[in-house]
Amino acid sequence: MIKKLNNSIKVITLGGIGEIGKNMYLVEVDKDIFVIDAGLMFPEEEMLGIDIVIPDLTYLKENKERVKAIFLTHGHEDHIGALSYVLRELDVPVYGTKLTLALANAKLKEQDYFGKTNFIEVDSDTIVNMDAVDVSFFKTNHSIPDSVGVCIHTSEGIIVYTGDFKFDQAATKLYKPEIGKMATIGEQGVLCLLSDSTEAEKPGYTASEAIVEREMSNAFYNAPGRIIAACFASDINRIQHIFDAAQENGRKVAVVGKSLERIYHIALDLGYLEVAEDLIIPISEIKDYQDREIVVLMTGSQGEPIEALQKMAKQIDKVVNIQKGDTVLIAASPLRGSEVFLFKTVDMLFRAGANVISGKRAIHVSSHGSQEELKFMINLMKPKYLIPVHGEFRMLKAHRKLAMECGLTNEQILIPDRGDIVELKEGKLTLAGKVPSGNILIDGIGVGDVGNIVLRDRRLLSQDGILIVVVTLTRHERKIAAGPEIISRGFVYVRESEKLMEDSTKLVRDIVERNIAKDSFEWSSLKQDIREELNRNLFEKTKRRPMILPIIMEI
Repeated sequence: MIKKLNNSIKVITLGGIGEIGKNMYLVEVDKDIFVIDAGLMFPEEEMLGIDIVIPDLTYLKENKERVKAIFLTHGHEDHIGALSYVLRELDVPVYGTKLTLALANAKLKEQDYFGKTNFIEVDSDTIVNMDAVDVSFFKTNHSIPDSVGVCIHTSEGIIVYTGDFKFDQAATKLYKPEIGKMATIGEQGVLCLLSDSTEAEKPGYTASEAIVEREMSNAFYNAPGRIIAACFASDINRIQHIFDAAQENGRKVAVVGKSLERIYHIALDLGYLEVAEDLIIPISEIKDYQDREIVVLMTGSQGEPIEALQKMAKQIDKVVNIQKGDTVLIAASPLRGSEVFLFKTVDMLFRAGANVISGKRAIHVSSHGSQEELKFMINLMKPKYLIPVHGEFRMLKAHRKLAMECGLTNEQILIPDRGDIVELKEGKLTLAGKVPSGNILIDGIGVGDVGNIVLRDRRLLSQDGILIVVVTLTRHERKIAAGPEIISRGFVYVRESEKLMEDSTKLVRDIVERNIAKDSFEWSSLKQDIREELNRNLFEKTKRRPMILPIIMEI
């Protein structure tokens, strides 16, 4: 397979290190760069108003002529969600399996990207011949069909990226991993293994989907009224379980949520979902059936169901709301940082009269391998070096410990930071510098125009509010023509704080008059004085620090 001797081999992690999501890894062989996955991350709690987060693409933009291809492992958003932003900068072919490319294409349209795309379909038997390397694939078991790992064959050995995986011994045909092929790859010689670390802290094996299927059917059988089944839009395995349980128990399914409907139709058209002809009904027809004959399969606007469930519990959803006697099945894990939001939502669902099944019963299991499965992957691949990826640092460290139990030494395992250049040189794994890395924040149509300063301002506004101070001065007479007027938003309720506002207005008037009485004064120093003195005065009286915005006008 190997065409020539490779002089330089580097691995660069642009995302997926120290975080869940935003997976993006570069393999640089000689002068050629290969991109593996281009994922997004949903915003953390402190990222106020941000829609999604993508990796910093500076290094790719600066080296665009060297980028030869993008390889996608599967169709989840944390692996394909940043693709449209990458393709705005690079004109390169994108390789992926049939379902992955279909979902990626739908995501491009959703993100208003209508530029040129060169999608090249592959399967696990495909070999892609490049100038410097050959690239092959192997099937993995995940919660979405057509998931693959990627092998980059170099003269020094194979660089393997597992993608997301687990080993479910009862996996159905669409989800069966190619364990024999993985073992063969290991025998050929794996130079470096980049392996999923999401469940590295969880002992044993991840529970089988067969258990989920059985529990789901039991829950459907025992539910007295409507069933509201909530899951991630791209969790196709879970969607199949819900359809199967509904069919077994004589229920009709109404699919709700744009992202869910889009993915459902794509998977159905390509043959990755098996659905009886009369099982699906429009949501408008659920009133024509008895409650015990109905399942509402739903998710939210971002493909995440918890926020949509809260709307339904509050009776403000436009399509369907919770009613007494409903059974809500939450077949999804909460996004990182949103656990408290999930607990509040569950409480609201109970308050609205629903029975909620979540967490305690196995209607949902992880789609990532636990400790024994991670060890199994290491033993199959027999890597010379291991780079744990796809996880927070505690998960990466746990993965390192597992690898050492499998016989790897500390020197054979490297946990890089985001943006680190890992060089494989002269039989050693070393850090060889850093490339620009970090978060690009997407807010509406703005890409990267919201940074730390804007987030800091949003945080300040959310904490203590804002005061706008408006003063109008006459140009020649240098007197106050109007104001000062103070407008408060999110600081105090003005009607109940008249004395405070009067004192503040008087203080601003004194500051302005003192400044304009000088022979010469600057607008900037006047604004600064208003900010500092008003801030000090308000903090003494309220122990709050609102954002103060002076507006000085001249007539």
